[in-house]
Amino acid sequence: MTYDPTTDRRTLLGSGLGMAAFAAAAMGAGPAQAIYDVNKRKKIAGASLKGPYLNLIDSAHDNMLGMARIAGDIDCKTTTHGWYDGLVMGTAPGGPVKNICGMKGMSSYRMEKLPDGGYRRLLREVGFYYDLATGQIMEEMVNPYTGEKVKIVPINNDPFNATFKETVQPPPSYGGLNTEKREPKPFKLDWRLQSPDRVIMQRHIHLYYKNALDPKVWQRESSGPMVQVSEFFFHVLSLDDLQNEELTHIPYSGTWARSTPWLPWLLMGQAEGNCLYQCFMGGDGRLESIPEDIVKYTEKNYPKYLKAPEKFEEPSLSSIEWYSRTQKPAPPRGGV
Repeated sequence: MTYDPTTDRRTLLGSGLGMAAFAAAAMGAGPAQAIYDVNKRKKIAGASLKGPYLNLIDSAHDNMLGMARIAGDIDCKTTTHGWYDGLVMGTAPGGPVKNICGMKGMSSYRMEKLPDGGYRRLLREVGFYYDLATGQIMEEMVNPYTGEKVKIVPINNDPFNATFKETVQPPPSYGGLNTEKREPKPFKLDWRLQSPDRVIMQRHIHLYYKNALDPKVWQRESSGPMVQVSEFFFHVLSLDDLQNEELTHIPYSGTWARSTPWLPWLLMGQAEGNCLYQCFMGGDGRLESIPEDIVKYTEKNYPKYLKAPEKFEEPSLSSIEWYSRTQKPAPPRGGV
């Protein structure tokens, strides 16, 4: 993750999460304070990527179970919470990548056990854009590419569910817009032992599907008839936690990156280029592990996002599809 070295810590992340705190989080500490005592972590004799609890090298079932314990709490009673905080950048021809704004948010979720032994995660998430100079969450800003003042539309995805089974599940359909089919194959993740008790794991998702924002209707918001999106998740975990059968949820930290078309509210239309997100992410599952400013803003403006959904509902949509359902096309620039 690369930032302009001349910016200070407050500029980088409005929550106050700096690289030192992130390094601590990588081994179990929370975003701003030590909330997970690594000295009390249970040591598992003979722990490796092959056991003694989970065989993450060979077993699709154990890979699924490991991912489910990261993605939520498999006691299927507890609401867990995660957070992210970082940077939104823009790429356009004829110049360097440009910082647009900061991005911070949280999610609340719980797990449901399925009859076939898999798990379903019921999740809602909210995300806010903030001023890199002040750390303050913004409701409008000046688009650095066009000089136009634009109204910011925060992320509020409710729901955005996921299913974990022994076979890789189909990609999100986004209400039928994504018709891609994939051959079922065993669910295996890329686990790597980085040090005696530190495991890193990565997941990449690449999507190309019909845009909910029809460019004929959403002339200023739509990037075109199709959407190209990729997401990159990097998790840092304790090997002892992974192999501790008593833990139904595993604390983690890491990074989340996203490549996506220009954000609709930037009103860039089909201009060449796209947006890049690069964020820290993590949490120990507790609401107290979320940076305080994110929790307070969510509590004031989107209080339902502090709780997990009570029942499974579809469709699960991303921010682009929710935008098409909750917003109206902008008038031409300078129009009425």
